[in-house]
Amino acid sequence: MEKREKIPAPTIARLPAYFRCLAELHEENISIVSSEELAHRAAVKASQFRKDLSYFGEFGIQGLGYPVQHLLNRIASIIQLDQTHDVVLVGAGNLGSALANFPGFARWGFRIVYVYDESPAKIGRTVREVVVRDISELPRRLGVELGILAVPATAARATADLLVQSGVKALLNFTGATLGQPPQIVVRNVDISHELAILAYHLTSRTV
Repeated sequence: MEKREKIPAPTIARLPAYFRCLAELHEENISIVSSEELAHRAAVKASQFRKDLSYFGEFGIQGLGYPVQHLLNRIASIIQLDQTHDVVLVGAGNLGSALANFPGFARWGFRIVYVYDESPAKIGRTVREVVVRDISELPRRLGVELGILAVPATAARATADLLVQSGVKALLNFTGATLGQPPQIVVRNVDISHELAILAYHLTSRTV
C-alpha cells in the first residue's frame, strides 16, 4: 500500500477524475491512451497528469502511451474503488433523498446501508429500499466508516459528533456548516451555494 501521507492532497483529489476518464475510454473500447489525451479529458496539463502518476510508479509504455485497463485497475486500487464501501446517510429530507437515489454511488462502489433522521414524519419511510431510522437510536458501534451529512446546518456539529462516536471516520458534509477538522476524522465539505457564488463571480469578472 502506498504511503499516502507523502502524496500531495491535490494529487489525490485529481485521481477520481482520471479514474472517470479511464472508465469512459474503457467503455469506448480504447486500449491505449496518451498522456495528452487523458489530461485533456481530465482538464489538466499533461505534465501535471504525468507528475501525479509518478507518485505511484511507472505505468506508460514508451512511444505508445498508457494501457487503459491496467491504469484503470491501478487507480481503482489506489483510491480503493476496487471494493465496496458501506455508507451511512443522516438526513432524509429533499437533499438526503436525492443523494440516496444518486446512481453514481453504486457505480463507484459506494452503498448506502443506513439512513437516519430525527423527524417523526420521515422515520419509518423507505429511501431507495433503506428504512429511515431514528437518529436517537444510532448505535455506539455502527460498523460503517463513511458518512454523509444532509441535515440542517444548525444540527450539523451535533450530528457529526454522534457519527464519530458510532465509529464513522470520514464525512461528506453537505450542510454548509463548518465542522472544523476534528483530528480523528476526515471531512470533505460540499457547499452548493459556495460553488454558485464562485461561478457568479467568474460571470461578472469576465472581460467581454
